[in-house]
Amino acid sequence: MSGRVGPGGLASIVGAAVAAALLVFTPSFEGTKLKTYRDLAGVLTYCTGATENAMWGKTYTPVECQAQLERDLERHAAGVARCVPMSRLNAGQRVAFVDAAYNIGVPAFCGSTMARRINAGDVTGACDALLMWNKVGGREVRGLTLRRQKERDLCLKGLP
Repeated sequence: MSGRVGPGGLASIVGAAVAAALLVFTPSFEGTKLKTYRDLAGVLTYCTGATENAMWGKTYTPVECQAQLERDLERHAAGVARCVPMSRLNAGQRVAFVDAAYNIGVPAFCGSTMARRINAGDVTGACDALLMWNKVGGREVRGLTLRRQKERDLCLKGLP
């Protein structure tokens, strides 16, 4: 996919406060690299975890990386919204699930226990299911474990 998802941008999908939170939360775990590199799974990656149209050896500017992050978060938020109604999610859940989808991909998110449980009304179970996604190639990765724990904390925030 490429280009804008819609006229309203990320904020129109998840709300302005959630959009602002995602633009801080996601880079805090992804980091930003101005040159293409291979991630832990060997996927050609650039900027803040972007993979779309990656070209080996290319260097990006901070402005290009910020614009790519905004497009990618918008696209992933739209994907999450197609399989989980945003109206069912509080702000923390929106951040957690969009960030997870950004990291694992929309198809993986939409086919996951997270999506099944949230759609069944099991919010706590959906938040707990985030913790299942902490491996690369079957091996636990500390950074992913920490990311999933932070997502889960946000997801559970405000629940009884």
